[in-house]
Amino acid sequence: MKRVTAAIVTILIGVIWIGSALAYDLMDPTSWPFIPVPEVATDPNGGVTAGLLPVFLFTDTKNQIRDIFAPDINWNTTLGAGGNFRYLSYPSEDTNWYAVFGAAQQIARHVDLDYQTGRTHQDLFTFEGRFFFEKDPTDRFYGLGNTSAQGNETTFTTQQLYGQGTVGLNITENLQLQFMERPRWVRIYDGAYTNFPQIFQLFPNQKGINGGSEVLSQLMLQYDSRDSVDIPRSGGLYRIYGSIADRALGSSFSYTRVGYEARKYYTVNPRITFAGHVFMEYEPAGNEMPFWAQARLGGDESILTDQQTLRGYGTGRYVDNNLFVANMEMRTRVWDKDLFGTHGTLEIAPFAEAGRVAHDMNYNPLSQLHPVGGLGFRGIAQPFVVGYVDVGYGAEGASIFSGINYPF
Repeated sequence: MKRVTAAIVTILIGVIWIGSALAYDLMDPTSWPFIPVPEVATDPNGGVTAGLLPVFLFTDTKNQIRDIFAPDINWNTTLGAGGNFRYLSYPSEDTNWYAVFGAAQQIARHVDLDYQTGRTHQDLFTFEGRFFFEKDPTDRFYGLGNTSAQGNETTFTTQQLYGQGTVGLNITENLQLQFMERPRWVRIYDGAYTNFPQIFQLFPNQKGINGGSEVLSQLMLQYDSRDSVDIPRSGGLYRIYGSIADRALGSSFSYTRVGYEARKYYTVNPRITFAGHVFMEYEPAGNEMPFWAQARLGGDESILTDQQTLRGYGTGRYVDNNLFVANMEMRTRVWDKDLFGTHGTLEIAPFAEAGRVAHDMNYNPLSQLHPVGGLGFRGIAQPFVVGYVDVGYGAEGASIFSGINYPF
């Protein structure tokens, strides 16, 4: 979700900054029917986007945000004019859903629908259903491996469609056994950027270059002791999982993967929380995996099996069969105020992280790491909503990301 709705971060950070600036103005911004937020978003792969984002916030009797309606019109330096429809709903801590769709003048299209319930594990079962379609012309590929050269950067368009269903059996409030099924269809086309070679020119024989389909089945055991699913300040989340896609089950390729993830949160005082994250994935039967299904490192998203955070690089900068990454943040609350009918918090978070990919399973995960340092700016609307802008710096320069929810 964060990838296709990155600009929506301005909802929260824009609310807080505009409210702060106008708090003593003769005009009362809290009486406005919507918040006119200037939209500026950058992405290492997608370039610069500018536009206008009128934001409608709907709160409950406790002044907590329950719904966000945020359509926008924008212009991207490469993709041209575009727009998005966004509606995010938070009926309770246990249930949320969203609907997002949009398009740009050049190639880009997306539809993302998601519904989750049982998130607090109070009932016997947890469920998530998602429908996702995108045609994303901003993807990049540099070749496989931890030392893939920046000079081999190519561009391509990913067109994909999938449905995902996840059912979790809550053995206890903290311990859950989860099963996920995701049929997925993928095609690869020329990208939108003419200043880079197309992927077909430099990597014509890359596995998965013509797309394919997969039916991914995954089993995961997790222990979750966090005090909040969305804005955790104590406890931890620990996961081990295994997944398989097989020709005999309808996939174009056969492969397996196993991995684990750990997230830990420790609050020093009411304003400072340390957040840590470690992730490792292996693909022992991955010799015929398509490149678009392999472990991907780079960008701002931490998505189990699909993508891991390394904010000094663009999304999917490093790709291969195996992956290790460690992330650390110091989330510091520097400003609080009641604005536009809800309570807003501004958070600054210096962070450090390092990771790598590898082709063989016997690699040393602590060697040849790609280190990154940076600073994050977050707008928080309790109890469910976090928007962020993160600036990271790695060996290839600076990267800026924005999105909804914490990176991990």
